[in-house]
Amino acid sequence: MRINRVVLAIALAASTTVAANDTVDAILKGNGCRGCDLELASLRGLELKDADFHDANLIEADLKSVKLPGGTFTDAKLQRTELEQADLTGANFRDARMRDVDLEKSILNGAILDSADLRDADLANAKLNEASLRDIDGRNALFRRISAKRAVFNNSKLDHADFERANLDGAQFTNARLIRADLDRSSAREAIFTGADLKRARLSSTDLSNADLRDTNLEDALLRRTNLRGADLSGADGLSQEQLDLACGDEWTVVPSGLEVPHCAE
Repeated sequence: MRINRVVLAIALAASTTVAANDTVDAILKGNGCRGCDLELASLRGLELKDADFHDANLIEADLKSVKLPGGTFTDAKLQRTELEQADLTGANFRDARMRDVDLEKSILNGAILDSADLRDADLANAKLNEASLRDIDGRNALFRRISAKRAVFNNSKLDHADFERANLDGAQFTNARLIRADLDRSSAREAIFTGADLKRARLSSTDLSNADLRDTNLEDALLRRTNLRGADLSGADGLSQEQLDLACGDEWTVVPSGLEVPHCAE
C-alpha cells in the first residue's frame, strides 16, 4: 500500500510537536529534569527559574532564547547544544561538558562555569560579568566581544582562545594559560594576570592600564600599541626591549630591570 508522503509528513510533524509539548510540560511541572535524557530535544523559548538539570543529557538540544536564570546544569552534557541568546543569569555549570556549545549573545552574568569543558565553544558577544570560570578548558573558544568585567578565569586553559575586543576590565587570569590567545583591541584595565602564560599572545591595541602582569610569561607576545600605563610587569619572563618599544606606558609602569617603556602620547 502506497502512503501519501505529504500526509505522512504532517502526521510525523504533529506527533513530534505533541512529544515536544509533553516534554516541556513535564519540565515545567518538575521544575527541571534532573538526570534526564534530552538529547536533540526541542526546548526553544523555555522559561523557568531555578530549574534543575543536574547530570542531564542535553547534547545537541535546541534551547535557543530560553530563560533559565539560576538554573543548575552541574555535570550536564551540553556538547553542541544551542543556547544562543539564552538568559542564564546566575546559572551553575560546574563540571559541565560543553564542547562546541553555542552561547552566542547569551547572558551569563554571575554564572558559575568552574571546571567546565568549553573547548571550541562559541560565546561571542555573551555577557559574563562577575562570572566564575575557574579551571575551565577553554582552548580554541570564541570569547570575541564578550563583556566579562570582574570575571574570574584563574588556572584556566585558554590556549588559542579569541578575546578580541572583549571587555575584561577587572577580570582575573591568575596562573591561566593563554598561549597564542588573541586579546587584540580588548580592554583589560586593572585585570590580574599574575603568573599567567601569555607566550605568543596577541595584545595589539589592548588596554592593560593598571593591570597586574607580575611573573607572567610574555615570550614573543605581540605588544604593538599596547597601553601599559600604570601596569606592573615586574618579574615578567621572556620580555624584550623590542617588544616594549612597540608599546607605551607612563611613569607608574613597572618593567623588569634593564628595560624601559616609551611614554604614551597624551
